[in-house]
Amino acid sequence: MDPRRAIPSTTAVLADPAVDEACRRLSRPAVVAAIRLAQAQARAGEIAPERVTERALALLAAPAATLVPVLNATGVVLHTNLGRAALSADARAALLAAAGTVDVEWDGGSGARAARGRQALDALRVAVPAAEAALVVNNGAAALLLAVTGLAGGRAALLSRGEFVEIGDGFRVPELIGQGGVELREVGTTNRTTLDDYRAALDDGVAAVLKIHPSNFVIRGFTAAVGVRDLASLGRPVVVDAGSGLLAPHPLLPDELDVTSCLLAGAAVVTCSADKLLGGPQAGLLFGPRRYLDRLRRHPLYRALRVDKLTLAALEATLRGGRTPTWDALTADPVEVAERCHALVRRLAAGGLDADVVGCRTAIGGGSAPEVTLPSWAVRLPAECAEPLRRGRPAIAGRVEGGRLLLDLRCVDPAQLNLVADRIIGAAGDAGVEPAG
Repeated sequence: MDPRRAIPSTTAVLADPAVDEACRRLSRPAVVAAIRLAQAQARAGEIAPERVTERALALLAAPAATLVPVLNATGVVLHTNLGRAALSADARAALLAAAGTVDVEWDGGSGARAARGRQALDALRVAVPAAEAALVVNNGAAALLLAVTGLAGGRAALLSRGEFVEIGDGFRVPELIGQGGVELREVGTTNRTTLDDYRAALDDGVAAVLKIHPSNFVIRGFTAAVGVRDLASLGRPVVVDAGSGLLAPHPLLPDELDVTSCLLAGAAVVTCSADKLLGGPQAGLLFGPRRYLDRLRRHPLYRALRVDKLTLAALEATLRGGRTPTWDALTADPVEVAERCHALVRRLAAGGLDADVVGCRTAIGGGSAPEVTLPSWAVRLPAECAEPLRRGRPAIAGRVEGGRLLLDLRCVDPAQLNLVADRIIGAAGDAGVEPAG
């Protein structure tokens, strides 16, 4: 007899009390989908027919979301592949509170409709007093697209050839801006652009001047660029993409363009990302005088690019709350990072695993301050531990250099060291690493 004939029907499995309970807890379509997957595995010979119900229940017990938590020990603070900024405790609490119904567009006093996201927008204006107004959209590229389209749609904008950048994953600024119906005119050369180059390109068709901060590369040598203050003298609105989300000057990043300085220099609109140096959720921020921001707020693109209540809640909490993990990592004392590493090595030694501590450099990452690295320390382990650490839960991401795995602990919470030690010891066993003699 073909064993596949013993596979229970969907109706039979649904009659099981535990499966019936799952139907009440979840949706019936989700339960049926799990049953059908278990049946398919039985037909393929991966499980015995009598285990179909057990397998379906196991599938239903799995987390509804499959994103895996990762401990960032890569030595890159804002790692794009790991979601960039880790949110603060205040922002996480705000996310949970906003998951229900909230007054995102409602005035509890009058019972009438209110301005959407006014709480987060107020927090942005407090954080950047030089801005009369602010807007929030879904990412940095969206902020730039809205700004340029709103001010120069159907006309032309000027941009230095050295700022025709690729922002990641093959997406390039000229192609992005072109989607807004803006003719992008190239000014100057790759390494040198002067104010006279901009003046020579001006005509009645030019509606705006752009400045894109090259936050993911640096050009050195025989170079020249024009600052925001000089660009503002050209008589056209200046749109500055400050990129990295630095709201005000900071001594740690003296060469990084910041929002406040650009506005004080005369920029009409400054855009940046919220999930980089600000340390918040993914969002694009726009700052500037009210006459420009009101114009952008009424543009149809703004409605298409607006963010949801969760982003608004996390953004406000990031701005009003305590320190973020991003700035905790950026300003961490290297001596304290070394102490974390030595504490972890002692825990590993108690578990029978040899490791040592080595000096290293931490990158900021996320398209921010490409030449800035910070002195740090890492735990050095056999490279064979890298894969099982990546595959565990939580995953631990490090980097392999010189045939050894380095775990830079600058971004790892000291409270998680016992967890990290347990995961490393388990990974070493899975990889067949010999215990200390």
